[in-house]
Amino acid sequence: MFAKILVAADHSAMGKHVFRTALSLAKATGASLQLLHVLSLNEEGSPGLPLFQGLDYYPMGNDSALDIYQREWEAYERKGLEFLRSIATEAQAAGVSAEWTQMSGSPERSICDLARTWEADLIVLGNRGRTGWSELFLGSVSNYVVHHAPCSVFVVRAPIPVDSAAPESARTEPAPIST
Repeated sequence: MFAKILVAADHSAMGKHVFRTALSLAKATGASLQLLHVLSLNEEGSPGLPLFQGLDYYPMGNDSALDIYQREWEAYERKGLEFLRSIATEAQAAGVSAEWTQMSGSPERSICDLARTWEADLIVLGNRGRTGWSELFLGSVSNYVVHHAPCSVFVVRAPIPVDSAAPESARTEPAPIST
């Protein structure tokens, strides 16, 4: 069914949930994983662009804001690589072949481009749940990927918090995918 699954994840709780879902699918289908992290200014935890105030804006002024930004970006890159290495190790420990890559750019385009060049059968990615104005102005990576991907797309939603007032049938955890 699926031989090559591209997993687009970041080091957020949602990214880990996406990875674990993809790992379950890979174990059930015997697929290999391509783990992708895209360095993007829109990702939570990414360093913001330095704000220049007053005369510091001009190149002959103070370069400390750029130096700080450079160090923060390098730390952000290292954190992404550490995350990819750790989940690749977790996949391999579970008996699933996994390779990984990290790139900078537009997450939605990077995901679709890698899916095309790696010839993925399935893309697994998360949904941050943006709606309304935030989706209009910030866009939706998952929406773009669903409409432009060269293969099937599995969108993982955040787990719904358990409400104690909900009926017992609604409070059960979904069963893991078994082989």
